[in-house]
Amino acid sequence: MTFENDQPPPRKPRVFKLDDIADEPEFEETLPGGGAVTSRRGAVPATRRLTVGDINRGFRFGSILLSAMAALASLAAGLWFTRFVSVALERQDWVGWVAFGLMMIIALALLGIVLRELIGFRRLARLAKLRTLVRDTIAKPNIEGERKAVAALLSHYRGRPDLAWGLARIKDHTGDVLEKGELLRLADRELLRPIDSESRRVILKSAKRVATVTALSPIMWIAMGFVLVENVRMFRSIATLYGGRPGVLGALRLARLVVGHIIATGGIAMTDDLLGQFVGQDVLRRLSRRLGEGAFNGALTSRLGVVAVEVIRPLPYLDAEPLRVREIFNELLRSLRGSDKTET
Repeated sequence: MTFENDQPPPRKPRVFKLDDIADEPEFEETLPGGGAVTSRRGAVPATRRLTVGDINRGFRFGSILLSAMAALASLAAGLWFTRFVSVALERQDWVGWVAFGLMMIIALALLGIVLRELIGFRRLARLAKLRTLVRDTIAKPNIEGERKAVAALLSHYRGRPDLAWGLARIKDHTGDVLEKGELLRLADRELLRPIDSESRRVILKSAKRVATVTALSPIMWIAMGFVLVENVRMFRSIATLYGGRPGVLGALRLARLVVGHIIATGGIAMTDDLLGQFVGQDVLRRLSRRLGEGAFNGALTSRLGVVAVEVIRPLPYLDAEPLRVREIFNELLRSLRGSDKTET
């Protein structure tokens, strides 16, 4: 009995283990062109799934059109502005002098912005150097090192009228402290505790603004933009209180450090646990939906402010009471509930 085309009879199904595939002998298969390829019996050829990007390959003429139009519009605007300025400056009447004066004002303003940013980065670097000095002193406590660190703190905050009382007390008691660690505790208690109180007020004020705008804004993008701007403003205020005084770029760099610190320490999870506790107590549910969103954004702003204080503070908390998100959020929630009762 023969089969058509002299094909061998089909093989019966058999059971095999996955480990047996690796033990299958290799065989050499001759290709029609005369080449040979080495294969393994039972091996499954690798397949690649097609994606939308594979199907839509090719030139995207719509993107090219929009890019070219945007570039042409930018070039036209630049040429128009350049021609306008050159024509205005060439005139010898009041139009030319006004244009020249405005150009000088623009140049001075740009120069001032650049200088302010550079000075802000320098202040932040000096504050970071002070934090490193204090951290090394705490790691290896000794009286001379503490006096050096406290002297650097006094030099950093010299000339601050709001800290005159604390600076005077530290200068009066510097020679009296003989125990290790007590001099830094004195500086933390007399010098940084008032700054912590003011930072707490700044954080609470920013959290209230964020919560109010989120609750009242009819458009989500407006609320998100305000939250970003308000948080950057809060970072600048906190850094200014502790002697940093950064510019916009310095505040953005501080924001990056704050976000990195939150990710490293799990601060977002702590904020979620805090909100979950209040939701479990049926507090946010009694408020309106918009006020609930405002409370959530306010809590996140409070957390960012507290972490910013931890990042920028030249001393760790030794004797001063650390800022707590729970306390700030409690006060924020009381203000939101009061505004909700006023509206109803």
